[in-house]
Amino acid sequence: MDFRFEAGKLPLLVSMPHVGTDIPDDVAASLMPCAAARADTDWHLTELYGFAREMGASVLSARWSRYLIDLNRPPENTNLYPGQDTTGLCPVDTFGRERLYREGMEPDELEVRRRLELYWRPYHNQLRAELDRLLALHGKVVLWDAHSIASQVPRFFEGRLPDLNFGTADGKSCSQGLEGAVIKLVDSQDQFSFVFNGRFKGGHITRFYGNPAANVHAIQLEMAQCLYMNEAAPFEYRPDVAGQVQPLLRELLGAAVEWVRT
Repeated sequence: MDFRFEAGKLPLLVSMPHVGTDIPDDVAASLMPCAAARADTDWHLTELYGFAREMGASVLSARWSRYLIDLNRPPENTNLYPGQDTTGLCPVDTFGRERLYREGMEPDELEVRRRLELYWRPYHNQLRAELDRLLALHGKVVLWDAHSIASQVPRFFEGRLPDLNFGTADGKSCSQGLEGAVIKLVDSQDQFSFVFNGRFKGGHITRFYGNPAANVHAIQLEMAQCLYMNEAAPFEYRPDVAGQVQPLLRELLGAAVEWVRT
């Protein structure tokens, strides 16, 4: 399978497009040694959000690495953050600006189209199908796009990233009511720093599928990885640290479900 999926009963779909680590052998042969570390993976989110399945949410997670193709980029490969540095649909370098491909082996336009059809489209077809199924059952649905990134990535932002970075495409991908419910919850605690629509406003999934007029309300959460794991290779999961943020994540998903049911 090109993804891992478990259907739930709640009006909530948790998407994890950057947790994948697999790369087909033919593509792996064209990559530089640095690619083996998969350093830019959204590590361990399936474990961190393990409670989502217990709650009854639908969960969709990627199999394929973003080094093969980035599931959270538009198929046209337009820059989601004009004027700011970002990696593309088929990245040619790492977040640390290490070259991913051996000399002369970068994917050409034909190869990018091939990867779109084979590896990008199945995830999005499943995402769309599940949103439609949940809409038919509940009339409204929340799409929670789960991400994480190292707390310091000079290429993309200065200094240390806030702990929790919520993106709603500047309020366009979900209703003000849902955004307000999330803000109220995170504002009531002082353990974790947070920001709305800061450096990360939501990627392609949040912006494309989030459509409040059609009763699909999308929120992206980009978490600092130091909240639940070691940020240095081999990127171990830290249950002791993760256990401190998981109650808040559970509350956030619960609040989203409560909101959508009102």
